Amino acid sequence: MAPEIASKRVKLSADLPLDSGQVLSGVEIAYETYGELAADKTNAILICHALTGDQYVASDHPITGKPGWWERLVGPGKVIDTNRFFVICANVIGSCMGSTGPASLAENGKQYGMRFPVITIRDMVRGLVGLLDELGIEKLHTVIGGSMGGMQALSLAANWPERAERVLVIASSARHSAQNIAFHEVGRQAIMADRNWSEGDYYGSDASPDNGLAVARMAAHITYLSEEGLTEKFGRNLQDRDTKSFGFDADFQVESYLRYQGSGFTQRFDANSYLYITRAMDYFDLAEEHGGALANAFAGSSARFCLISFDSDWLYPTAESRHVVHALNAAGAKVSFVELSAPFGHDSFLLDVPALDRVMKGFIDG
Repeated sequence: MAPEIASKRVKLSADLPLDSGQVLSGVEIAYETYGELAADKTNAILICHALTGDQYVASDHPITGKPGWWERLVGPGKVIDTNRFFVICANVIGSCMGSTGPASLAENGKQYGMRFPVITIRDMVRGLVGLLDELGIEKLHTVIGGSMGGMQALSLAANWPERAERVLVIASSARHSAQNIAFHEVGRQAIMADRNWSEGDYYGSDASPDNGLAVARMAAHITYLSEEGLTEKFGRNLQDRDTKSFGFDADFQVESYLRYQGSGFTQRFDANSYLYITRAMDYFDLAEEHGGALANAFAGSSARFCLISFDSDWLYPTAESRHVVHALNAAGAKVSFVELSAPFGHDSFLLDVPALDRVMKGFIDG
């Protein structure tokens, strides 16, 4: 919880007003950069991370040691070419990789815990805009995001339309559906039912709500995959055994896989952060923020938009992207849209899909 992360960090010079009406003071934003910022500061690309992501988009994770979550796309000569662009990826507020969140110290010197104010996607973007201000970057070449990162990209385009020339949104939505809220609630209840959660006041104790957080991760991870992908990868294959145990060990490979995912997640993520970030996603409704009409959110926008969806993604299905595209059309915005075929479900935006690489590169370079 609130580990000392080897990352760039900036303290915002101004207080951060929140949608709840509360204010956060002394906000710190942890971030990573790749490439060099041009003298005229026009080559900056902001990458917004997803729910369980972080700023380590193209560098090894300091806790797990694993490669950056988009390392195949970000780097010299890659789709997001760091020979040309100055790439920024920041940890959102509410998270646990160096930016201010529930595990951070409050003014009284103790971790916020559940005293941390409930935040929204727009609040996260306020923090990112504050970072851009501190870096002296007035306008981004492109803002990019997948999943929750796409929500941030849309929020920036709607609420700070002058800050980005291009907006690339992948496997995302302008609002969270009832089904997605329901899945998040299952995860939150799993965490809060863990006796070690202790009403969020577990920092500094010998026990943390790892069991609840692992179950939350397991439930969520199922939504990131497709039935086709799960069947192809695991089927009904047994795990390290020839016959069923007639017990409750992980008989099936898919069970073992989910347990591994859950256990690994607890090593790098904070349970309270999971509560706050999922709640922010559930509250996200860009149309509601702009008088009930999504087209209002993009009225007068001069940015170019590109939306990408995947045919196997049932968490943020293509219909959600089309809904945004229709609103952009109604607002007279410049928008392109493509649905790509991939067997990996929602996680397709993180995996090797050559068609995704081509579309992204064409939009960024165009």
